[in-house]
Amino acid sequence: YTTLFRSTTAMDGEILVGRGDMYAQTTFIFEKIEKALQALGATMQDVVRTRMFVTAIDQWEQAGKAHGEFFRDIKPVATMVEVSRLINDDLLIEIEVTAIITE
Repeated sequence: YTTLFRSTTAMDGEILVGRGDMYAQTTFIFEKIEKALQALGATMQDVVRTRMFVTAIDQWEQAGKAHGEFFRDIKPVATMVEVSRLINDDLLIEIEVTAIITE
């Protein structure tokens, strides 16, 4: 098996997706992660852990809603913590996932 770690934000190249919208940023990030996994022959079913770093913990429900939509039946271990800021002040969330891919 292979263990994959992936951390990403709502940046699409130089463009920020979902400015000011925690749900939109979270959804975009999970879509981005899903595409990266597919490129490796894996799926979201292979994700065993998620870590969400949010800049406003009071918006946790928006991030949690998106998380639940992608992992409704999978239930990976999940952590969400508030951080004071990310590399770009318009980023509301950064997500890291760990996936175990069997060969």
